[in-house]
Amino acid sequence: METRTPAISPLAGEPIKPADAERLAGVLKAFADPARLRLLSLIQSSPDGEASVSDLTAPLGLSQPTVSHHLRILTEAGLLERDKRGVWAYYRLVPSAIAAIADLLTPPRKRAAKRNR
Repeated sequence: METRTPAISPLAGEPIKPADAERLAGVLKAFADPARLRLLSLIQSSPDGEASVSDLTAPLGLSQPTVSHHLRILTEAGLLERDKRGVWAYYRLVPSAIAAIADLLTPPRKRAAKRNR
């Protein structure tokens, strides 16, 4: 299941379309959990930019099923991609998805100033 981010920012000065609001809310719900934020941070900061469930359970202090559950939510939201290698699955961030969320939440004037630098 691929989740697309809406094309219009809720801060753009015009009302966000219902379908775009639904998609954005789903992605933001995936962000709205401390364990998931830590997972994103741990994966992003790992040496290869990827990690398996076994790499993540100890730093989080959570069980393997709980970590797997959070990884599934982040993957379904389009924030992580999963690569199965033998019996192990490795997760890495989808940079374009993270950048799109940041862009959506940046007011238009700040986006324009950032692009003009």
